[in-house]
This record gives sequence, C-alpha cells and structure tokens, in this order.
Amino acid sequence: MRHKAASAALVAGMAVLAGPASAHHSFSMFDMNKTVAVTGTVTEFRWTNPHAWLHLDVPGAGGATDAWAVEMTSPNNLVKTGWRRSSLKLGDKVKVNLHPLVNGKKGGSLANVTLANGQTLENK
Repeated sequence: MRHKAASAALVAGMAVLAGPASAHHSFSMFDMNKTVAVTGTVTEFRWTNPHAWLHLDVPGAGGATDAWAVEMTSPNNLVKTGWRRSSLKLGDKVKVNLHPLVNGKKGGSLANVTLANGQTLENK
C-alpha cells in the first residue's frame, strides 16, 4: 500500500514539474501559419542557450530603419542543420523568412536565412 502511495506521489510530482517545461516550448506568440520575408543587415547574432537570436536592421518606410528580433532554436539543434557560431557576422546582408509575432511587433521565429553567398540555413 505504501509503495502505491509513494508511486502516485512521484508521478504527481513529475506532472507538476513537466508543466513549466512544456510551457517554455510554446509557439503561441508566433503566427506559425504565416511566413514573412525581410532583408536586412545583421546587427547581432547571439549563439546562446536555450535559444539563439538574430537581430537585424531592416529598411522601413520613408527611409527609416526597423530593428527586428528573430528567435531561433538552440545552438545544439542549429549545428545539426549546418549552422556554426560564425555563420552570421555583424554587417552581413541576409534574407530572413520568419513566422511573425502575433502582436504585430517587428520579430518572429526564424524559418530560414539566406546568406549573401546564396547558402540557405534552416532553423530546425
């Protein structure tokens, strides 16, 4: 009887801890049914866990420049698809396909990036 109670308590505890872990991987802030293409200049590339980030200056209306923040998967996953810490450098001109933020702000979840040499890197 005590064994069953202990097992039930362990399972309940694991379920409580699993909630925050699954919430971290939600894509609800992105419109995953829509893809937007922007072309810009890399202002920062952060090769960090749990997610890498790409920051771009994108030409906007009337000659203005818009700052975009693009979330990516983890560096571990990026390496598996051909990325390196040095894949993007400050000043690189790139074309980015992304799933935009649902709130309309300038940013999103990276689908892929095309480098100036024509190479395309995926975000998987």
